[in-house]
Amino acid sequence: MTAFVANAEAARTARMLCRDGLIAPTAGMAPGFTQCNMISLPRDWAWDFLLYAQRNPKPCPVLDVLDPGSHSTPLAPGADLRRDLPLYRVWRNGALAEEVADATQVWAEHADLVTFLIGCSFTFETPLMQAGIEMRHIAQGCNVPMYRTNRPCRSAGRLSGPMVVSMRPIPAERVAEAAMISGRFPAVHGAPVHVGAPETLGITDLSRPDFGDPVEIRTGEVPVFWACGVTPQAAVMASNVPFAITHAPGHMFITDIPDRNWQV
Repeated sequence: MTAFVANAEAARTARMLCRDGLIAPTAGMAPGFTQCNMISLPRDWAWDFLLYAQRNPKPCPVLDVLDPGSHSTPLAPGADLRRDLPLYRVWRNGALAEEVADATQVWAEHADLVTFLIGCSFTFETPLMQAGIEMRHIAQGCNVPMYRTNRPCRSAGRLSGPMVVSMRPIPAERVAEAAMISGRFPAVHGAPVHVGAPETLGITDLSRPDFGDPVEIRTGEVPVFWACGVTPQAAVMASNVPFAITHAPGHMFITDIPDRNWQV
């Protein structure tokens, strides 16, 4: 990874808006800066998850792993992972217990939480839009649609679960270009995992995503599916993890790292 850039004011401003109470999906915020999925687990579960991510790098590309109890990352010096995301999910025994805009209080329940920051496909949306490929969820001002699939991830220790995908409608004649552009960013999911035929993934109705919001699919467009960093949340549910804190789907952590730093 190349050196950090000094001018990350847009990313810092976006984080401060979240800290001040803004609750909104972060797609399109601080364009040009890397966004991350987040999951925090008690230390007892951290090795299982690290192994799970290593075995499933497409949906779980790890960008940083924090020390137990830490809530800061060199990806965004001065940020506080307990407060600088717009919305968090708290999981107990594999079930969603609550959503909170500030996780400081619930974070204190476990002094040994290990936090993982995972690449997010929002990171390569800026290059796609710069190429003239519309991101429909940004154009419609909503969250990206995300779906559980019938593709199992490779299990690790006590963790197992299905892959989750995000979907973007792409004009048929530009699918190959979208795949090529996103494929240059393997650290944030990279190229699509599936194109068209959602039923092949076990998705029966694109208008009813498991996470996020439905978007319009126009004539001549193809649904294109990318691996998604909500996959760890599907594993939390499937594996009855006793406790976890995650980002709410689509409500990401914005770093100070330029998108281009992950391009290969």
